[in-house]
Amino acid sequence: MKLKTLSIVFLVAFLSGCGLLGKKGGGSGTSRTTGWSYNDPETGDIPYESGYHQEAGPGLVFIQGGTFTMGRVEQDVMSKWDNFPRRVTVASFYMDETEVSNQDYREYLHWINRVYPGDTAKINAALPDSNQWREELAYNEPYIRNYLRHPAYSDYPVVGVSWMQANEYCNWRTDRVNEQILVEKGILTHDNTQSGQNVFTTDSYLYGLYQGTDGKRPMEKADGTTRRVRWEDGIMLSDYRLPTEAEWEYAALGLIGNSEGELLTSRKLFPWNGTYLREDSKKGKGLMKANYVRGRGDLMGMAGALNDNADIPAPIFSYEPNDYGLYNMSGNVNEWVMDVYRPLSFNEVAEFQPVRGNVFTEYRRDADGNLVRDQYGELVKDTIADYRNYRDGDLNSQIVDGSTWTGSEDKGTVGMYVQGENPGDISSLISDDARVYKGGSWKDRAYWLIPGTRRYLDETKSKDDLGFRCAMTHVGSPDGF
Repeated sequence: MKLKTLSIVFLVAFLSGCGLLGKKGGGSGTSRTTGWSYNDPETGDIPYESGYHQEAGPGLVFIQGGTFTMGRVEQDVMSKWDNFPRRVTVASFYMDETEVSNQDYREYLHWINRVYPGDTAKINAALPDSNQWREELAYNEPYIRNYLRHPAYSDYPVVGVSWMQANEYCNWRTDRVNEQILVEKGILTHDNTQSGQNVFTTDSYLYGLYQGTDGKRPMEKADGTTRRVRWEDGIMLSDYRLPTEAEWEYAALGLIGNSEGELLTSRKLFPWNGTYLREDSKKGKGLMKANYVRGRGDLMGMAGALNDNADIPAPIFSYEPNDYGLYNMSGNVNEWVMDVYRPLSFNEVAEFQPVRGNVFTEYRRDADGNLVRDQYGELVKDTIADYRNYRDGDLNSQIVDGSTWTGSEDKGTVGMYVQGENPGDISSLISDDARVYKGGSWKDRAYWLIPGTRRYLDETKSKDDLGFRCAMTHVGSPDGF
């Protein structure tokens, strides 16, 4: 009996080795299409990696995507009617655990000063506007000097940053994180002599334009020669960026703690359960759940019993996180998101990954087909499509065919909204450069702490209660298979 069983085992092994039994899926080492081996010099080193799993970048928390009702969950006390509820789906993504802190941003400023010494235009363009603290009838002068620079505020959220500056920070962070990944893998070594056009950016490296210093373990080809890391290798991470409005609101609500299967057992008004603003647990009973203005003239409570213990923004790890582990998604500072503001966004959103503000670009090339870089080594992009006004001031907005409303040219926001150009003129402030911000702040009433509320500001402007946090796209399945 044992001899018969052993013979069968050998027969199966022989047939499998000959390929006569076929292969299920081809495995990670063999092509299902041709039977050729992957990553094998004898078959031409066909690249393939099975079971790839994305690692979260520094500071990020995984947010499993899903469907939710986006928009207003409370009475519209401002009577703006700009955020009607609608059901949408958000893909899985990553988001910063906290707001970007002063220390985080100072690291960015330090890098710019080191790599571009004496370039006052580059340095000044990145500096937060500390003068936003200045107020006609308040003594806020100490914050102008201290809030960004003094070590006492290192772990406080950065403020006075415009939407444009926040995006530049995201781009810089992407490059520094990917550079560090290559250094840790021994593919590159740190090069503190980077300057001018020879500065590491993710794109310049991938296109072979960055002349860095090779490390001890560069990537090798089948013939033993070395090569640069490719995007297809899956080593470098996706871009850090601002979250979309839908992503931000979805992450803020953190509904994973309020569901059973696909049944939502209870909705949320704030990132925590209930309609109250104080802790009800035994450990912190009565403590405020967020940093906000409790009432007129009350920003932190009475001495000996400070209600939120913060007269201005609080440190980034203050208060309890929501169910996703995200801190201060309500209160502390408002946060920029990616979207262009429109009052009727709810009528025009996509069901999946909604956003308004898409501007599609491609890299510029010279007459010889070479990529063009600017003085800082960054690849120059040209706009090939601008959808900020799609169905809202462009030709697709025309209600009656043949009318003179749009004519042959797009009117944009100038034709759709009041745009007073002279002092004293009425202006809606809505333009192609108006960006959404959310979350409420240390100087806001409780209404603005509700994730469904939304406000807007010109992308070049900043405020002393407006900061941001970064997000990153998750590649692959929403939660793995």
